[in-house]
Amino acid sequence: MPTPAALRTRRVIAAILLPLVLAAAVGTALTWPHGDPVTARTVSAVEVDYPTATVTGATEERCEGTVEDRQTDGTIPADVPCLRIAATVTSGPEQGEEIQVWATASTTADDVPAGTRILVEHYPATDTDAEVWAWHDYDRTLPLVTIALAFALAIVLVARSRGLRALVGLLIAFTVIGAYVLPALLAGSDPVVVALSASTLIMAVVLYLAHGLSLRTSAALLGTLAGLAVTTLLGVLGAEWARLSGVSSEDSYRLSQLLGENGATSLRGLFLCGLVLAGLGVLNDVTITQASAVWELRAVSPGATRRELFRGGMRIGRDHIASTVYTIAFAYTGAALPVLLLLELYQLPLGPTLTSGEFAEEIVRTMVSSIGLVLAIPLTTGIAALVVTRAGAAPARHAEADGHAHAHVHAVSGPDTDAAHTPG
Repeated sequence: MPTPAALRTRRVIAAILLPLVLAAAVGTALTWPHGDPVTARTVSAVEVDYPTATVTGATEERCEGTVEDRQTDGTIPADVPCLRIAATVTSGPEQGEEIQVWATASTTADDVPAGTRILVEHYPATDTDAEVWAWHDYDRTLPLVTIALAFALAIVLVARSRGLRALVGLLIAFTVIGAYVLPALLAGSDPVVVALSASTLIMAVVLYLAHGLSLRTSAALLGTLAGLAVTTLLGVLGAEWARLSGVSSEDSYRLSQLLGENGATSLRGLFLCGLVLAGLGVLNDVTITQASAVWELRAVSPGATRRELFRGGMRIGRDHIASTVYTIAFAYTGAALPVLLLLELYQLPLGPTLTSGEFAEEIVRTMVSSIGLVLAIPLTTGIAALVVTRAGAAPARHAEADGHAHAHVHAVSGPDTDAAHTPG
C-alpha cells in the first residue's frame, strides 16, 4: 500500500507531467497533416513502380563511358565494360514478363548469378514515351527480415517481457514518425513543434511501456523532457549562429527542388527536427539509468540524504558521460568514413572543410546533442533524488538498521558525502 508521502509525490509528478503530455497532444493535433500527402509523384508527376525480378542470365558488353566512369585524372573512357541482365518479373501487374536491364557500373556477372533477386524500376508507357525498365538495386528483403527477427529474438530471450515491451514501444515510435512526423513536415508544419510534440508522446509511451508505471519511470521521463528542451533550445541557437541553411548535400538540395513552392517546411527546420529526434535514444538510455541508479542507492541506504543520493548518482553518471562521448563520436565517424576517405584523397585543407555546410551541420548536431545529453544526467539525478526522498522510505525488503545504512552510504557515496544521514 503506498504511503501518504508516496501518494503526495505521485500527485505532484502527475501535475507536472500531465500538462506537458497534454500540450504535446494539442501540438500534435494542431500540426496534424490534412488532405492528400505530398509525394514525389504529386511534385514531379513521374509514374514509376518497383517490382521484384529474378535474374535469368547476364551478358558482358562494351558501352559508351559516362560521368560515372570518370577516372582519377578526370578523363572519361570512350568505352567501358557493362553488364546487360536478363530477368523475369516476379511481382506486380507485369509478373512473368521477361525484361532486360543494364546493371550499375560496378556490378559484375559474378555478383548477379542466375536466381539472384533484384529490384527494378518500371516506367509505364505514355502517349509520348515507350515503356522503360531499369536496374534499381538488389532485393534484400529476406536477409534484412532475418536479421530483424534475430535482433528481436535476442532482445526477448535476454530481456524477456521487458524486452518485448521495448520492441512494441519501438514499433509505436516508428509508427508515430511515419504517420505524423514525416507528413507534417511535408505539409509545412512548424518543425520544432512537430519534433517536440512527437518526442514527448513517444518518450511517454515507450518509457512507461518498457519500464512500468512508477515514480522511477516518471523521474526518468521528467529528466528526458528536460534534456529535450535543452537540446532544442541549443539547436535553434546553434543553427542560427552557425548560419546553417540545411542545404548542404545532394539529397537536401534535391529535396529542396522537389518541395518547391508546396509550402513545405524549410530545410533548416528539418535539420532542427532531425537533431531533436536523433538524441531520443541515447537520452532515454542515460535518464532511465540515472533514475534507476538513484533508486538502487536509496534501496541500499534508506537513510541517505538528497545530496548524498545526488553525489552517488553523479558518480555513476560521470562514468556514463565518458562512455557516451565515445559512443557518439565513433558512431558519427563510422557513418562519415567514406567522406573522410575523400578528404584524405583530395588533401583538402582541414579548417575550411570542417566549417563547410555539410560538416558544420554534423558538428552542430553532435555537439548540441552531447550537451543536452550531458546536462540531462545531473537534471535527472537531481529529480530522481528529490522524488525518491519525497516518496518516503525504501521498500521494506531493502530496509536496514541505521548502522548498516550509514556504512552503505559511505560505500556508495565516497568520502565527500555529508555527515548527516537523516532523510532529506
